[in-house]
Amino acid sequence: MQKNHREKLFSLFDDNQYGAVFIQGAEIMYRHETDYEYPFRQESNFWYLTGVNEPDCAVLLDLKTEEYHLFVPQRDSQYAVWHGYVKSQESYQKEYQPDHLHYMNDLLKVLKEINPEKTYCLNEVDAELIEDLDRHFEADIESLQDALTYCRVLKTDAELELMREAGRVNNLAHLEVMKSIEPGMYEYEAKAVFNKVQLENGLQQDAYNGIFAGGKNAAILHYVENNSQLKDGDLFLLDAGHEYKGYASDYTRTYPVNGKFTKTQASIYQAVLNALNTCIENVKPGVKMEDLHLQAARIMMEGLKAEGLLKGDIDDIMEEDIFALFFPHGLGHFLGLDTHDVGGYPKGVERIDRPGIKYLRARRNLQTGMVITIEPGIYMIPALLIPAFEDETQSKFLNRDKLTELFEFGGIRIEDNIIVTQDGYENITDVPKERSDIEKVMNA
Repeated sequence: MQKNHREKLFSLFDDNQYGAVFIQGAEIMYRHETDYEYPFRQESNFWYLTGVNEPDCAVLLDLKTEEYHLFVPQRDSQYAVWHGYVKSQESYQKEYQPDHLHYMNDLLKVLKEINPEKTYCLNEVDAELIEDLDRHFEADIESLQDALTYCRVLKTDAELELMREAGRVNNLAHLEVMKSIEPGMYEYEAKAVFNKVQLENGLQQDAYNGIFAGGKNAAILHYVENNSQLKDGDLFLLDAGHEYKGYASDYTRTYPVNGKFTKTQASIYQAVLNALNTCIENVKPGVKMEDLHLQAARIMMEGLKAEGLLKGDIDDIMEEDIFALFFPHGLGHFLGLDTHDVGGYPKGVERIDRPGIKYLRARRNLQTGMVITIEPGIYMIPALLIPAFEDETQSKFLNRDKLTELFEFGGIRIEDNIIVTQDGYENITDVPKERSDIEKVMNA
């Protein structure tokens, strides 16, 4: 798979160019100056090109010959004492199959042999290393990021298979939490159920800090404390996923802790679900993510108006950006080796300074091979609503009394992972989201 990735990258450079690509992989990270090691996770671009998920390595790609040089650390006996088996060069060669394998201290020697006119790096740290080795070498940190973003945003069939497997396990984990949740549990107990399923299926790396939020905590978009007790009558929002061989899954489900939606919960939930389902059905090549976002916002505002929480003409509600009070984040993002994967803003596309739009993580037309999330949400956030009650324009659209009663409501988000196909889409998320299906699972 990585050989195909390197070939895709090579195709973006001039065949007559005497250049090289240099990327250092990740190192083991420690907490302050203690022996506590953070779980190792490879730098995504390095993983994309090499498949190497080990620390202290580097890659050099010769753009003229299209040869792959892998640099690995030369470990000593003390490393074996503390960290176990020391890999031989033969082991590295067999597992990763580079054209040439070297120890890290051979980097200068190999660079002099290749003698590139320019060395393309991802960051200043790598560029400084190259230039410090020999001031003869010129490093470029402008071009490589754009080239790798172009490559990574369109997934290959092999990458999509890895993402389907990440989704398969995430489906199981989300379903198990939905079955297990009940009043009196703590958020971290739900997290334990979720992580257990992932670990049982061999997925040890979470794709991001999971959100396990009960009640008003669900209105905090990146809530990670996960230490509150779940109460009867509250909603529970679970936004979490793990990686399979580096590729992320990212789902969100929201449901009542006691297994039964109240009338208000059901009404607001249905508005979010209608937005999700409509936007997914409209996914196809050529569609703008921004248009899907505004469509989702309009559907949800129609739902809030039907519930009596908003008033006025829906066109005016959208024109005055009232939706941003309840839906302050973007509809979705790209997904891949990173949860918020590269490619959302291609060169020349800037953020729009408009409430409800400026936080979009992707502003571009969809293409076959992209993998995106669709995740509309409605949140009752006092920090946004209280100032809006005093705003001359915004207050005209808000039912202050009813909204004030929902300050402890929290929020509802529903999120699926979608592959853009030639004819439309493939949804790799298979966790109940219709209200009747959720209640059936929770009350079985």
